[in-house]
Amino acid sequence: MSLASARGLSFPVLTDALRVDGFRFVEGESMRTLLEAYGPLSDWSEFAGSWNGLEPDAYLANVGLHRRRRHAVFSAQGGEITREPHQPHYQSRDYNTLQGGIERWFAPVLPHVAESPSLRSILRFCHAFFGALSPDVATWHVELHQFRIEARPDEPGQPTPEGVHRDGVDYVLVLLIDRENIASGTTTIHSADGAMLGSFTLTRPLDAALVDDSRVFHGVTPVEPEDPMQPSHRDVLVVTFRRRSGR
Repeated sequence: MSLASARGLSFPVLTDALRVDGFRFVEGESMRTLLEAYGPLSDWSEFAGSWNGLEPDAYLANVGLHRRRRHAVFSAQGGEITREPHQPHYQSRDYNTLQGGIERWFAPVLPHVAESPSLRSILRFCHAFFGALSPDVATWHVELHQFRIEARPDEPGQPTPEGVHRDGVDYVLVLLIDRENIASGTTTIHSADGAMLGSFTLTRPLDAALVDDSRVFHGVTPVEPEDPMQPSHRDVLVVTFRRRSGR
């Protein structure tokens, strides 16, 4: 199956792709159509602008890497998506050898962002799409990550400093919000034995990667500034869905 999505990509074609391949790249134009079936993106400019207010990732600062982020947890059950009290992000060392095994507390996603029309449309799409892939799941544990990766002339940005990995969830959406003065940042998809299954670069707003995290591994190559004299960043939204059953 081609990695390049066709204009007007349908929901059933997309679910079939994940069942067969474990991942799919979706171009921004098609992704917009898919999302707008679940609500408006009328405040997209304000939503994307919220990435300018992210807080430094103090955990990565210890190893000299530059990333800003905010984090939130939701539950999805039936037709309801509810924000949960703020809590830490946790991954075992089986999934994150760099920072696994600890509770990481990040700045919370701001209330107006969590309730924004754009984000709610994204969450409703994810709930419908991932729910169609696993209709037996009654309740989902949903985590939301706003990421800004900063690249500097002497220090490439690291979208996935832990390397090629799994997140330890069921499904993942990676949605590009913005790229400013950035080169590279290619997403690679791998089988359990390390063989590359595909690669693509999110370059335009709403370009997306949908991943069955139980089946494939993913990583992103380092990013560098195209013009070393100007600021550069790569902004993404990551949404993970995990069936609720402890950690």
